[in-house]
Amino acid sequence: MAKVVKKKKKGLRTRAFTGGSAVQTSNLRPVNVLKKPPCQNSCPNQTSIREILTTIGQSEKMERTYDESFVDAWNILMEKNPFPAILGRVCPHPCESDCNRQYKEASVGINNIERFIGDYGLEKGLKPTLLSEEKQPEKIAVIGSGPAGMSCAYQLTRLGYKVTVFEAFPKTGGMLRYGIPAYRLPRDIIDAEYHRLEDMGIEIKCNTVVGKDIPLEELRREYDAIFVGIGAHKGKMLGITGEDSARVFTGTGFLNRINSGEKIDVGDNVVVVGGGDTAIDAARVARRIGAKATILYRRTRKEMPAIDEEITGAEEEEVQFHFLAIPVEVNTDGDNRMVLKCQRMELGEPDSSGRRRPIPIEGDYFDLEASTLIAAISQEPEFEGLEKVGNPKDWVKIDEQGQTSVENIYAGGDAFQLGLVSIAIYQGRIAAQTIHSQLRGIEIPKEEELPIIKHDKMLLSYYEEKFLQEAECLTPDTRLKDPEAEIASTLTREQVIEEAMRCMSCGSCFGCDECWSYCQDNAVIKPLIKGEPYKYKMEFCNGCKKCAEQCPCGYIEMH
Repeated sequence: MAKVVKKKKKGLRTRAFTGGSAVQTSNLRPVNVLKKPPCQNSCPNQTSIREILTTIGQSEKMERTYDESFVDAWNILMEKNPFPAILGRVCPHPCESDCNRQYKEASVGINNIERFIGDYGLEKGLKPTLLSEEKQPEKIAVIGSGPAGMSCAYQLTRLGYKVTVFEAFPKTGGMLRYGIPAYRLPRDIIDAEYHRLEDMGIEIKCNTVVGKDIPLEELRREYDAIFVGIGAHKGKMLGITGEDSARVFTGTGFLNRINSGEKIDVGDNVVVVGGGDTAIDAARVARRIGAKATILYRRTRKEMPAIDEEITGAEEEEVQFHFLAIPVEVNTDGDNRMVLKCQRMELGEPDSSGRRRPIPIEGDYFDLEASTLIAAISQEPEFEGLEKVGNPKDWVKIDEQGQTSVENIYAGGDAFQLGLVSIAIYQGRIAAQTIHSQLRGIEIPKEEELPIIKHDKMLLSYYEEKFLQEAECLTPDTRLKDPEAEIASTLTREQVIEEAMRCMSCGSCFGCDECWSYCQDNAVIKPLIKGEPYKYKMEFCNGCKKCAEQCPCGYIEMH
């Protein structure tokens, strides 16, 4: 038998065979390294998006029916989000902006899949999973039934606590109901998702203003912990001469009255000031009640913070946009008409938001006629009776665990800082974890930190081109004829399956067999049980790197 002589070089292993040529192989060996996909990383609530999509997309491979997979996907969603049917409609889906699939052809339609799964759960009457059958002795009070408060209440109820929610308005939902128009978020969807939480045992007391109807100190005596999620329902005025007219509204005030069922005569020519979602919603509502609508914004379209799809929807509905201008004075005549004196602006250097700062152009004014003016520039919480927790200047201050400076009082959502619904849900969830940990005397659980997988560490050429499944939408004419008609439809069952199959399972093995197929040394072991990771016979491995190079999702590394 020929004698094998091993010679070592830095980073390489050389096998020299008598009578044969030398073959160099690497000292590196394959290691399975689970990574965080960028979709989850950019989700404020850290939703397990990859797991949801692959649960559906790999149904046949895992020998599950699609209905079984839909139920599993719903349960994964409900681990962190009590409102999947709501978020599937109103979330601006930052997850899709970071999806690695966009470097192939287009991002996966994650938000549309979430909406389908949320609707599926409502249709099938699915019930959330409890985390404990044990009933805890402590009572928790939640102030506000918006997304932050209900997220906290939901998680604590799952843990066995008795939770009572105090809501100032006649119905539940906070800004979900009173700030978002029905054409974006149908009221039956809000009602259904909230009824499910009440069925879990969460008590909700509407028309109850903490700080007026019930003193905060009374709650502190009766409850072991309090979460403050009062939202920011108070709109800000422009601070200009003449805005005390009866035909001038704040954006949140206008939407609240409309969403409460009130009929408002806005005339035929509405001007909305602002560039956020509230401004867009106000203008589109004005179109639905028969008025012409113009949005006056101090920057350009590029800098508008509103959801891009909503801006496009407004353009389709013939909302007019007047950029680089602000109103500086309101003049009203006796016929309920007003003339807005406006000043033109120009963009300077970027400010703290990263957007270019608007600068007034001295002496450059123009007039704009209007029948109604809506100031949708910002909003703030109402702290009357809650001064111990927050104030109009500093709002509510919380730490990373949702605690305020007041013992046993926690907070989150817009009362802390204006933000996305998903951020509010995250803050409510984290506060619930903190409350539970402190009441039980246990450590707050920490999520495992994983490296983030980017597209340049993947083999995109492996994946077949599959283009985005898009939802059907009503035409602009149809929308305006039926003011509460939901604009976009939910994807069909077949569309959701096709769309879920577009997920590339970034950073997590999906059983493609590429590593096994390309290994010529039989060093890769296929799992006997589907879904388990591939293993390696290191004594057979020569470090050729083919398994890592051919792994489409970037799961295998050479160490």
